[in-house]
Amino acid sequence: MPASNRTARRRLPVTSAALLSLLTLSLTAPATAFADGSPAATPTATPTGTPTTTPTGTPTATLSATPPSGMSTIGGDQLGSPGTQVNLGSGAPVIPKDITARSWIVADAESGDVLAAHNAHWRLPPASTLKMLFADTLLPKFPKNTEHKVVPSDLAGMGAGSSVVGIKENETYTVHDLWLGVFLRSGNDAVHVLSAMNKGVGQTVEDMQEHARELQALDTHVVSPDGYDAPRQVSSAYDLTLFARSGLQKKDFREYCATVRAQFPGETTKKKGKTTRGSFEIQNTNRLLAGDSDITPYQGIAGVKNGNTSNAGATFTGVAERNGKVLLVTVMNPEKNEHNEVYKETAKLLDWGFGAADKVTPVGELVAPQGADTSAQPGANAPVSPGAGADKESAKPVAADLKDGGSSGVGIALAVTGGVLVLLVAGGFLVNRRWPLPDLVRRRTRR
Repeated sequence: MPASNRTARRRLPVTSAALLSLLTLSLTAPATAFADGSPAATPTATPTGTPTTTPTGTPTATLSATPPSGMSTIGGDQLGSPGTQVNLGSGAPVIPKDITARSWIVADAESGDVLAAHNAHWRLPPASTLKMLFADTLLPKFPKNTEHKVVPSDLAGMGAGSSVVGIKENETYTVHDLWLGVFLRSGNDAVHVLSAMNKGVGQTVEDMQEHARELQALDTHVVSPDGYDAPRQVSSAYDLTLFARSGLQKKDFREYCATVRAQFPGETTKKKGKTTRGSFEIQNTNRLLAGDSDITPYQGIAGVKNGNTSNAGATFTGVAERNGKVLLVTVMNPEKNEHNEVYKETAKLLDWGFGAADKVTPVGELVAPQGADTSAQPGANAPVSPGAGADKESAKPVAADLKDGGSSGVGIALAVTGGVLVLLVAGGFLVNRRWPLPDLVRRRTRR
């Protein structure tokens, strides 16, 4: 079936619109050291089941240096083959030769077409990119203004050397605060507090695994909700891309993963009979969003999530827009051991994808969740004005949401030079299981 027909078949009408205003700023975050964002030793890959131990003492599995000869074929037969899969057409650029990741995928976020992939279904440790599944699973459960007072048991069981946002016992935080800690600082402490609110880590792991099955992310086995190295905990570039695509259906998910910096509540102090509670700034560890000493923010970047552990190496899923085309790229464990290599390889694959769009035959597709309605309907691709068909709340710019929610006014800046990205999202997804990502993703240039 021609790619154009396959795309039309999978697209759906927008039942309500959520407007994501991405402000133009050029921001470079200081190079802060985080347990989840710093370089780690490069591991090898697929678990074979023989226990061993990581440098932090966490039992894991002996890893194989090569992908299995037969992998899952969900999304297409080519995706189950080892090595690089790409069907170049006339005028299409070749895949960059200096991509060293053990597994990666480049997909059209709107149509679901997989433009190219390398060991897409190789089951590898995911690190904190698994937090995308955590967020997609738990975000709908708690209103963002819900308050929770942290007790010692909420923070029990975190792995040694975990990345944290700095949550304190006996302090009260809103759900909004906690999600900022999850997305910006990859805080395992914030994950554990939210898990405690969800009846505990065990229940949360069950919920995540059930949601993964619903999304047909069958390469994924969840052991720890924060992505910390654990025996038999694996995912794949394909599954991580499914998690990102599903999460981006949610307005709050888009807001949090696109926030560059925000204020986070500090510790309550008493001085001279007066009780005060300050705050401190936190910054996103996604270097394509915030920048670093050796990398600038990627033009059009809009999230999603990074990760780094001893066993997983560096992992990253990013979404970016250029000229009306929106791409999702997932990169797992580059073999090249250079600072920020996972982001550099992601940027190269994004550049390739934007140059190759409409010049390649897809090697597969991102499947819809089980039970989703994927039939096209009349008017599904008709132009929609910003806010058309949306209620007032869903059409409110995210910049206003951040102001209302206490985050920095620059928190949603995405370094989209000279313009903004507008995402019109199928708001009925949670109720009607609408799929896929927005039918209309258009870049509007300021005059």
